[in-house]
Amino acid sequence: MSMITSILIIIFASLIIIKACDGFETAADYLGRNMSEGIKGATINAIGSSMPELWVTFIYLFFYQNTTGFSGGLGTTAGSAIFNAMIIPALVIFAVVWKSKNTSIRLSKVVILRDGLTLICAELFLIFFFGDILTWYHGFFLIILYSFYASWMIYRHKKNGDNGNTKENKKQRTGKNSSRVFAFFKIDLEHAVIGKSSFVTGNALLLLFVSMLFIAFACWLLVHSCETIGELLHLHGYFIAVILAAIASSVPDTILSIKDAKKGNYNDAVANALGSNIFDICFVLGAPLFLYVLLNGPIVMNPDTINYIVELKLLLLFLTIITIFIFLINKEMTKITAISLISMYLFFIVYVVGRAYELWFATVIAEKLHAIQAFIQ
Repeated sequence: MSMITSILIIIFASLIIIKACDGFETAADYLGRNMSEGIKGATINAIGSSMPELWVTFIYLFFYQNTTGFSGGLGTTAGSAIFNAMIIPALVIFAVVWKSKNTSIRLSKVVILRDGLTLICAELFLIFFFGDILTWYHGFFLIILYSFYASWMIYRHKKNGDNGNTKENKKQRTGKNSSRVFAFFKIDLEHAVIGKSSFVTGNALLLLFVSMLFIAFACWLLVHSCETIGELLHLHGYFIAVILAAIASSVPDTILSIKDAKKGNYNDAVANALGSNIFDICFVLGAPLFLYVLLNGPIVMNPDTINYIVELKLLLLFLTIITIFIFLINKEMTKITAISLISMYLFFIVYVVGRAYELWFATVIAEKLHAIQAFIQ
């Protein structure tokens, strides 16, 4: 497979994910219709839009095995988390202020603190407890951490009461007249699954499931193409996963957040990005790791991979802390905030590319990161 073919397949896979996300968003909106703002974004939207990262991590780990698979999965989840924390809020800001009377948006400090602190705790666990040998309990603890977070969110939702309309939406939909079978080939999943019927919990769940199948297929194409590009460029697959796989798998998070922002649900828009990161670090990484180690035994990583992962974990933590700090100290998010976030992400991309080709500035930064790792341990 050539470089151009691999890139075209990645673009094709991304388009499938984008189209499948339309149906996923509709189903998620219906299933989370009674949740209060901020909670829906951090749970229903976050879990749903993180399905690509989950499938990518499973595919990396079970198809490419051991060190290669884990580094690809971690690279995707961590790279996606950095993309979500910086690019998605920046795009949300631009989506609101572009060609509108609004020049800024306000976010709930409670939502930022809630999701930000949980995310930082998960990242600290990666730094202090993920070593060169990974066993089942590493993945299990991450799953438990997300379970506590999800349970707390459900508890808060029930305590606050339903803020939405608790009645089932029985209104007849004005569906399209085209064939529902043909709609599958166009990846118009809402029309293919629901047709002209009204939404109920059953068909909403079916739409959610069908959307996930399409996303899973797209993720398989994505991973295979990323590995091919890595081989053609003679680069460790980790570097391709951190950039290409991470960005492509973050498409659902981006779409859902921008659509929420355009509806005025700013807290849901940002909570989706941060909540997706919590789900990515805890469940998307934890569940495949837990199952893989149970079936195949512990993962023993080689020195080069350990070095890359140490650097990535620390960068993820530092960039997350800086991002949360930016959200908390600013009363309003403006274009300047968006530009600052995008600049931070570009720094991350430049570092990863520099590290891949062992450029001097990246080597200097890597040495500083390893010195910090040695100090805290």
